[in-house]
Amino acid sequence: MDMRVKQNVSRISVSLQEKVLHDLDEMVEACGFVSRSQAISEMINREVAKHKTELDDSIMVGTINLVYDHSVAGLQKKLTELQHAYIDEVISSLNVNLVDAQTLGVILVQGPAKKLKMIADKMISCKGVSTGQLLMSAAIMPPLHPLPTQIWKQPQ
Repeated sequence: MDMRVKQNVSRISVSLQEKVLHDLDEMVEACGFVSRSQAISEMINREVAKHKTELDDSIMVGTINLVYDHSVAGLQKKLTELQHAYIDEVISSLNVNLVDAQTLGVILVQGPAKKLKMIADKMISCKGVSTGQLLMSAAIMPPLHPLPTQIWKQPQ
């Protein structure tokens, strides 16, 4: 049974230069999109999410993707400490060992867009991180599992 929810769709008209249309059609085919509409919708969604992260503090979900040299002294400890420092925003992480002492780290995050950007910037700027990127989407994960309130009591 198809469980997809039908959404309201609005049709718009877009004028493109022939070269841009040709390039779009090549991209649609190469990426496996079903249609131009699907490809354009994905691009618009990505740009709207990017725009929201720059303008407001919407709650977003995303990943911080890092490639780093795990042989750099103290780097793994620093990245772990940052994840613990922002435990309310860091949902999960995955590390994959690559060749030549490289590790791919993928950290699943959720929270205010500006805070996620700040966390990503702190991780990406660590000595030994060769590349990093924060990818966000204007979506919210459902609550995982609420912990008993006594665990979260703050000392007085």
